[in-house]
Amino acid sequence: MAADDVRQMLQKGPLHARIIERFDDMSQQLQQAARHILEHPQEVALVSMRELARNAGVQPSTMTRLAKFLGFSGYEDFRGQHADVIRVSVEGFAARALQRNDGAANGEGLAQRMLQGLSAQVARLCEPETLMRLNIIAERLGEARRIYVLGLRSCHSVAWHFHYVMTLLGEKTVHLDSPAGTSGDALIRATSQDVLLAISIKPYSHQTLELAEAARNKGVGIVAITDSEVSPLVTIAENVVLFSTESQTFFHTLTPALAISEVLCGLLATRDRVASLDELRRADQHLLSMNTYASSIPRRKI
Repeated sequence: MAADDVRQMLQKGPLHARIIERFDDMSQQLQQAARHILEHPQEVALVSMRELARNAGVQPSTMTRLAKFLGFSGYEDFRGQHADVIRVSVEGFAARALQRNDGAANGEGLAQRMLQGLSAQVARLCEPETLMRLNIIAERLGEARRIYVLGLRSCHSVAWHFHYVMTLLGEKTVHLDSPAGTSGDALIRATSQDVLLAISIKPYSHQTLELAEAARNKGVGIVAITDSEVSPLVTIAENVVLFSTESQTFFHTLTPALAISEVLCGLLATRDRVASLDELRRADQHLLSMNTYASSIPRRKI
């Protein structure tokens, strides 16, 4: 097996395509188990079925039912598929997995592991397929009459970042984040000439999915930044770019999503450099007139 094939199977798991193909036919419990395996395929070979089930938040019997649903005689055959891939790896994943836990209890080296992990996640965005998707999405956003931007809860920071940077370039974006439950009101005049940029990760915000579906029903094109090929947004989006939320801590990371936001803003700004520079000069003049920034601590008035 070629090294590139091994690397890809280690990242995605040997049954990645089969799980995605059958995902919509699964029960909710099977989907929960399958989603965890898609996100952590190496765990199938490295931990017990009970630990895997516990990590996925399901009963051990669910793992057996999932294996049979995917056409295996039982869980051990299912596990064997993953073990075979780990066995042929020249990278020694199991050893690295043990090293990852070394010192975890007292936080030793945590900062280094976190930063190394974040660097690797951002670096993976440079893969040809992701770069192609980013350029396609930038073209789609650039051609739209208006871009509606949606990201709630933890994804609010990503949506707001994209919207804020784009306001420096003009008035093309509308941030769907309004008080008193009126976020969806901004879609009143949305048409098929517009695009909704939706950002969401597991657990997916119910309101995000509702607003995305409402926008699609109005003919608005959906572009998604999300964390999984089985994210609910994937089923309704025209274009999707995926990022990893895996973290060395208890919390999801949104660093790759913010990197995607910055890249999209950069690509959109370069579509018409002259117009972008004009808008940025206008923004600079306005901020200067408002005395927005300071280079030293202001003196208190007595």
